[in-house]
Amino acid sequence: MEPKTDWLSRLETLIWGTPDTTRSRWQALGLRWVRTVLILARDLAFGQLTLRAMSLVYTTLLSIVPLLALSFSVLKAFGVYSQIEPLLLRLLTPLGDKGVEVANRIAVFIENMNVGVLGALGLTLLLYTAISLMQKIEESLNYVWHLSRPRSLGERFSRYLSVLMVGPILVFSALGLTGTMMNIDAVRELMAVQALGDVLQTISRLVPYLLVIAAFTFVYLFIPNTQVRFWPALVGGTAGGIVWQTAGWLFAVFVASSGQYAAIYSGFAILILFMIWLYVSWLVLLFGASVAFYVQHPEYLYLGAGEPRLSNRVRERLALSVMSLVTQRFISGESAASLPDFTRLLGVPMHVLERVLEALESRQLLTRSGDDPPLYLLARDPTAISLSQVLGAVRSHGEARFFAPDALPTSSAVDQALTKMQAAVDATLGETSLRELAEQERAATDEAPSPAPAAPMAPADRP
Repeated sequence: MEPKTDWLSRLETLIWGTPDTTRSRWQALGLRWVRTVLILARDLAFGQLTLRAMSLVYTTLLSIVPLLALSFSVLKAFGVYSQIEPLLLRLLTPLGDKGVEVANRIAVFIENMNVGVLGALGLTLLLYTAISLMQKIEESLNYVWHLSRPRSLGERFSRYLSVLMVGPILVFSALGLTGTMMNIDAVRELMAVQALGDVLQTISRLVPYLLVIAAFTFVYLFIPNTQVRFWPALVGGTAGGIVWQTAGWLFAVFVASSGQYAAIYSGFAILILFMIWLYVSWLVLLFGASVAFYVQHPEYLYLGAGEPRLSNRVRERLALSVMSLVTQRFISGESAASLPDFTRLLGVPMHVLERVLEALESRQLLTRSGDDPPLYLLARDPTAISLSQVLGAVRSHGEARFFAPDALPTSSAVDQALTKMQAAVDATLGETSLRELAEQERAATDEAPSPAPAAPMAPADRP
């Protein structure tokens, strides 16, 4: 019998090893599902999702009253302002009787808030407090999606106000439509038939799940500062909605059986249970966002915590591959590539490509368009760009901001060795332009059969 370590090593190789092209489609999908589950468990246990959820709880406590007052102020014109408390009761159902008390207090705070007496400064603080929660949500979702560039101030302001103003109208419209449909005479007659009645009753029980799934899907599509495809957002929304409803049921059981909290914390028990439920809700929202992210970007399903750290030679290969792809599209007259295109073609994570693209932009080899997402174009004639310039761009990126090579004390022998190495690179690649490289690549592609899609990086190139 083989030692346990050998079995673990084989299992690790099976799950995280280099992709086997001989596997069937269903085997590949099953392996991808196993990887996704393991990565999600790792992120929940060791990642920053829990810290982000805690931060959102704190911001929610500060901004929940101004946020709801601003969101539901537009509902006064539609005559449904009185429906705020029932909606809060639905959201706080897992708290049981304590949820009724929390909903009543929040509704009283909102009703007593008089915007007219706040003044210009008070109104500004009200808007800032309400929008700060939206900003914190976007920052958390951008973290899940590995995005470092936030939206512009104007775009954030318009999106936040759209969610705050239009969101409540859509929610109450969906709830009102559901209630109206159940009160139509034709629907009641159909429910009188036992078979159809059972089906309609089942559908009515699924409506809360469908509404939560729709809300989660909308958040994943609208909030992150990237182009999220509908299918990954729907998968993430479905996972998040089901987990949220299940967590609500479990939390309700927990509250019903935790009478000792009132004895220990007295009047603070309601606040503590409310904070715990907020934490669970935000954590579920971020969990669903992680599911959507890994569905859209399976290249991030690799073993090891944190982001992959690339070696110098991998960065150089990526830089030459990117510049070759851009030049080939330029020569053939095809549309320029975006960051998602590079991710799909090269099979590497977005943030890795972003660093390489930033290095090429800093040396004015590439430039970005104003599209959304931006397209990457050649900044100069490819005939005037040598391969040694491309390699020099990724090798020297960040030196001016952090540490310059001239500031490092070295001996004359080391300087001579480095000078010889650079001279050898210039002599070998200094006369080869990007156009020549792209034409050689096109000629080799025309002669050879169509290659298989690029596989994700091997574990050897990852931490």
